[in-house]
Amino acid sequence: MKNQFDYLVIGSGIAGLTFALKAARSGSVAIVTKKDRLETNTNYAQGGIACVVGQDDSFDLHVQDTLEAGDGLCHPEVVDFVVKTGPDRIGDLLALGVAFNRGAEPNSFDLGREGGHSRNRILHAQDMTGRAVEKVLIAAAESDPNIVIFENHMVLDLIVQQQSMKAGSLDLYQKDICRGAYILDIAGEQIHTFVANSVLLCTGGAGKVYLYTSNPDVATGDGLAIAYRAGARLANLEFVQFHPTCLYHPTAKNFLISEAVRGEGGRLIDRRGRAFMEKYHPLGDLAFRDIVARAIDTEMKRTGDDCVFLDISHKGGEFLKERFPNILQKCLSLGIDITKDPIPVVPAAHYMCGGIITNAAGRTTIQNLYAIGECACTGLHGANRLASNSLLEAMVYAHAAALECTGQIQSWRSRSLPEVPDCSERIATQNSSSNEMVMIAHNWDFIRRLMWNYVGIVRTDKRLDLALTHIVQIRAELREHMPNIPLNGDLVELQGLGLVAELIIRCAVRRKESRGLHFNVDHPEKDDSNWLQDTVVRKNPAEEFISTVRFRTDEPASGQGRPLSFLHL
Repeated sequence: MKNQFDYLVIGSGIAGLTFALKAARSGSVAIVTKKDRLETNTNYAQGGIACVVGQDDSFDLHVQDTLEAGDGLCHPEVVDFVVKTGPDRIGDLLALGVAFNRGAEPNSFDLGREGGHSRNRILHAQDMTGRAVEKVLIAAAESDPNIVIFENHMVLDLIVQQQSMKAGSLDLYQKDICRGAYILDIAGEQIHTFVANSVLLCTGGAGKVYLYTSNPDVATGDGLAIAYRAGARLANLEFVQFHPTCLYHPTAKNFLISEAVRGEGGRLIDRRGRAFMEKYHPLGDLAFRDIVARAIDTEMKRTGDDCVFLDISHKGGEFLKERFPNILQKCLSLGIDITKDPIPVVPAAHYMCGGIITNAAGRTTIQNLYAIGECACTGLHGANRLASNSLLEAMVYAHAAALECTGQIQSWRSRSLPEVPDCSERIATQNSSSNEMVMIAHNWDFIRRLMWNYVGIVRTDKRLDLALTHIVQIRAELREHMPNIPLNGDLVELQGLGLVAELIIRCAVRRKESRGLHFNVDHPEKDDSNWLQDTVVRKNPAEEFISTVRFRTDEPASGQGRPLSFLHL
């Protein structure tokens, strides 16, 4: 079955919805999401959106905080662009009806502070900002006649029309054009062919590559995997951000304790009640996330404790009920009264700072293919994302992509889309062998434990080499047995999970230094003379390679420089 739209948006978080609402003014939009339309990383974002709106704040301060967090790898022109256009995008949300907490003065906001910020600049809706934004955007999309939402639909692969290629050229994919995607209807057990004038990857992150994560189950790195298989360039996948404070409780799955708790005065303490962050960084509990996560990891290894604690009880019950109602109720449901007791917390995989390389309009290295949000690598985050810059980035690039796409839609329509063959994969049925599903479950668990133990907050050369050996073997086994397994959603996710895990490991092996979120005990110092570069990875029909260069954000389809090492998989 073929579906044709002007725009195909894959993902229903803030990036995809923001683009869809703007693009729908000029054409038809399909939003494809693999579960419920509200099941996105955006919906789980607690803290808020960083933006310069306070009287004591400035663009220069926000830029400087972002650059410092990124530890040398941010692209300054991108940081400047996102920070300075941010207030206009906040205006878009206000116009749609998003209700941020207001301040005491007229037309002011109750601005929070999080780690690494020199000013209070976090707009929030209590401690459920993402949910407030997501509901407003979804409601607007549902009421737009030009937008159709397809729930329980999973992208298998992009449809890429390959143009003439020059052997040995670094611009091998410069003329390739994305024409749509093959999409699995999970509920209907059918594969549909979607063709479109432009395709937007807004698939979120890859937290589920790790055993412990703050992300929902949908965050399996789908966009990274399908973009890589299609030939797009990716970068900086070694920089996985671990949020310092996930709730530690046997029945609490993926529940984040917002950084805003520390921004409001929460203190990290050990089991004996002793604060410890001051010995790791002058900013103490409000240091950058990479520093706080490593500090907690160090303390847990030093003491042998299973967790540390976050104490906000001194702020009083009334304040906590007003500022953190969601966290308060969740903890109470587990027998933890945060007005009296410290909260047990541990770090967990949270955000992918690398991703699919894009230019200033969100365009990837494949024509008509765009990437927005966490799955993209714009150059904003560098080696470590500054807290609450993610939703801001998603809105800014969704707007930029919409401007470019809508400006070209008439030209695109003037050229007929090519005939696309239907997909011939076998679909799993209820009668599929249970042994096959056991293999999928086993490998899924093995990959996530492998990544947590060997490619986590603190790394070593030996652990990375072992991880690479294991993941290559697992992927080889999957390739051998996949032809015998009918296609199903779990298998699709496992394929992508294994690929993304291998790419993370290979990028981490490549970087022989410690910078931002990548800390290697065998290379503990930052080395600007050799490694002040992005780690760029790309696949082509002849080989796969990783090179360490500074990718360009003005025109990413241009040459990236000579690859420094070739990796044949």
